[in-house]
Amino acid sequence: MIRVMLADDEALIRAGVRAILAGEPSIEVVAEAADGREAVEQARLHRPDVALLDIRMPVMDGLEAIAEIRRTVPSTATVVLTTFSEDEYIARALDGGAGGFVLKTGDPRELIAGVRAVAEGGAYLSPRVARRVITHFRGGHVTRGAAARDQLAVLTERERDVLRLVGEGLSNAEIAARLHLVEGTVKAHVSAILARLGLRNRVQAALLAYQAEIL
Repeated sequence: MIRVMLADDEALIRAGVRAILAGEPSIEVVAEAADGREAVEQARLHRPDVALLDIRMPVMDGLEAIAEIRRTVPSTATVVLTTFSEDEYIARALDGGAGGFVLKTGDPRELIAGVRAVAEGGAYLSPRVARRVITHFRGGHVTRGAAARDQLAVLTERERDVLRLVGEGLSNAEIAARLHLVEGTVKAHVSAILARLGLRNRVQAALLAYQAEIL
C-alpha cells in the first residue's frame, strides 16, 4: 500500500485528487493539508511514502515544504502538483529535491503514474513538463553536454549503466531486473552516483544523463 499525504490550499483540488487516488486500491491518502506548514507537520506525523504538494500555498509554499520534508522525513518522496503557468518553479523544485512533477490539468493517469514512480524509488515528469525542461536544457546544449560528460568521468562503467536506466525512468527494482543485480545493490549504486555527482535526487540525475547523451 502506497501511503500519500496531499497538500493543496484549494479544497476542490484536494477533493478531486483524493477521488482519483481513491480509485487505486494500492494507494491510500492518509493525511491532507491546506498550507505548507501543515503539510510538513502531517508528513512528520504520518510519515507517508509520498507527499503530493501544490507549489503556491499560504504560510509556507510547496517548495519550502518540500525542502523541510526532505530534511526531517527523508523517507518520504515528494511530488509537485503544478499548473502549466508555474513551470518557472521547476528548477527551484529540482534543487529542493522534488522527485516528480504532475500537472493539475493533465491526464489523471499521470497522477497515478507519478505517485507510483516516486514511491518505487523512481522519478516522474508529466510529458508537457518534461518537454519544457528538455527545451530549457537545449539552450547551450553543446557546452552543457560536454560539461555533463566530463562530470560523468568519475563514475564506474556499472554506475554509468545504472545512471542511464535512471534516466529512462526505471525504478530500482526494474534496474535490478535489467542488469541482473539485486535491488539493494542498485540502491547502493544510485546513492553513490548522487553523492559522486553532487545531485539531490533521481530527477537531477536523469536530466544530467540527458545532457550527457547517454540515454
